[in-house]
Amino acid sequence: MDNRPTVEVCFTPNLYPLHMDDADVVVVIDVLRATSAICTAFANGVDKVIPVSTVEEAIEYKQKGYLVAAERKGQVVDGFQFGNSPYSYMGKELKGKTLVITTTNGTKAFHTARKAKEVVIGSLINLDAVSNFLIKKKKNVLLLASGWQNKFCLEDTICAGAIAEQLINTGDFRSVQDSSIAAKYLYLSAKENYLGYLKSSSHRRRLKKLNLNEDIKYCLTPNQTDVVPIRKGNYLVNYKA
Repeated sequence: MDNRPTVEVCFTPNLYPLHMDDADVVVVIDVLRATSAICTAFANGVDKVIPVSTVEEAIEYKQKGYLVAAERKGQVVDGFQFGNSPYSYMGKELKGKTLVITTTNGTKAFHTARKAKEVVIGSLINLDAVSNFLIKKKKNVLLLASGWQNKFCLEDTICAGAIAEQLINTGDFRSVQDSSIAAKYLYLSAKENYLGYLKSSSHRRRLKKLNLNEDIKYCLTPNQTDVVPIRKGNYLVNYKA
């Protein structure tokens, strides 16, 4: 009997109930752009991040004086200073602050996984760091792709495949589901040129129309930071901190 921990991929949040019972650690992935933005915020000194599902919750935090970001369909929500661009979170003025954020897909996926034993934030920009964190954990891992409004999207699945491949290559993890095999092969097809491979993907085209090409390039560039955001209560902190 093979008792090694498993690493599996869930393509969209609405499929999460089919996978959740087998997971000890859930990794929420929203490459374009929520989880990339959250990792960037921690890399630039943000102390805590509170992901919320709705704009209404974000407004409540804003009224209490919190630093709040809100994005819907790729754009900053009216009345908020920040949206979902990683470049918004590179300023020194954010150091030591608590950031509240709501996005179209990523923070909703985080909320979907709220009852999991452990929740981690993954992206391409912290690919090796989150993979090494999971390798040391040696627990059953579920890689939860945020998708686009509960629909499959390539970039999150490719990132999940990249993480799964690193874990499986240690020999300490196994994978049995077809979704994980598919994610692995998508990653292997894309890894030499993420930008080119995703040229025709729906979300890249969506962001390109909003003149967010620099965001796309940044989010598709692996290993720019070694932060590993983890859930602590209802908020996120950097594991290394």
